[in-house]
Amino acid sequence: MEWLPVVRYWIAVMLAITLPPAILYWFIIHPFIGFWRRRGLRTTFVFLAVFYLGFMAALLPVREALLGRDLGTSVPLIAVAVPLLVASGVISRKRSRHLRFRTLAGVPELAPEEHGIGLLQEGIYARIRHPRYLEFILGLTGWSLFANYAGLYVFSAVSIVLLLIIVVLEERELRQRYGSVYDDYAARVPRFIPRLGGGPG
Repeated sequence: MEWLPVVRYWIAVMLAITLPPAILYWFIIHPFIGFWRRRGLRTTFVFLAVFYLGFMAALLPVREALLGRDLGTSVPLIAVAVPLLVASGVISRKRSRHLRFRTLAGVPELAPEEHGIGLLQEGIYARIRHPRYLEFILGLTGWSLFANYAGLYVFSAVSIVLLLIIVVLEERELRQRYGSVYDDYAARVPRFIPRLGGGPG
């Protein structure tokens, strides 16, 4: 399978140049939500689009240094990666029934009066509070194992730690927005791992 190393390489490159701006995107939004709300949706998303694409363009020329050593095609790691990617895809499908792209991009946080949505508590959200982040963690881990580059493992580990910080920031904003309703929800529904015998999903 001569094509496999090429596929692994480009998967690794895409992750290496998209992960840093994707993670920083939320560190730009959540801690400074009041500032961005005052700027408005158009200004905010123009800035974020320029930031995101510019960051990717800056990382592309140094992709080899970011990826580090190619650890080779590993059939056992691919065998572990596949079920993780399948699980991520299943969660993505269930999550997308309730959470569309505009919500993923942060529109309700930035303009809650005009585009706010109620607290999601149905479907997969009745079983876990953060399916999109679980989807991300499983998918990132799966693709990293598939690609099998040393630098990518470092990127992925750091990204997952930073994502857990983002969850805390997001939950703080949700508590401000929904108050005791969110507190009650958080007491009933775990963050990532559903309870055995849980409700619908």
